[in-house]
Amino acid sequence: MKESFLPVEDEKARVLLLGSLPGDASLSLAEYYGHPRNAFWPIMGELLGFFPQLPYEARLNFLKLRGIALWDVVSRAYRRGSLDSDIREAEPNDIPALLRRCPGIVRIGCNGGAAYTLLKKFYPELFRNEVWEIVRLPSTSPAAAMISYSAKRDAYASFLKELIGETE
Repeated sequence: MKESFLPVEDEKARVLLLGSLPGDASLSLAEYYGHPRNAFWPIMGELLGFFPQLPYEARLNFLKLRGIALWDVVSRAYRRGSLDSDIREAEPNDIPALLRRCPGIVRIGCNGGAAYTLLKKFYPELFRNEVWEIVRLPSTSPAAAMISYSAKRDAYASFLKELIGETE
């Protein structure tokens, strides 16, 4: 049984980025996107203007300062290894409660297809609500190597454009 982390949230958040469930490297470090080849922190650093090698708490503060909340769709599940396709008996995090605590959130980005599919499975009502725009973003996982770093960065830049200004 593997469990996700607490959410990174701020009542001023305008965007929520959702993963599926932390992988083994992240769990061992107790950090979101802890695998050294995961593109999440390099992309966020590039788009938000910080060094991705900063201490973890400093990186989280950069997200919060820019209006970004972070969590996972799955609260706990059985999974051997780190592949999303191996998630079994998933239990959801209370995403609606987080959205109530952070009423400024208007966009939800799902980091990869599994996060998007699981969110739709557990909370289909979120997709029918006109308050939130929900976007499936490319996975930043090294397992999604068929998508280039630049394509991932461009997708996140487009999604976050209102927070970071105009993208190139």
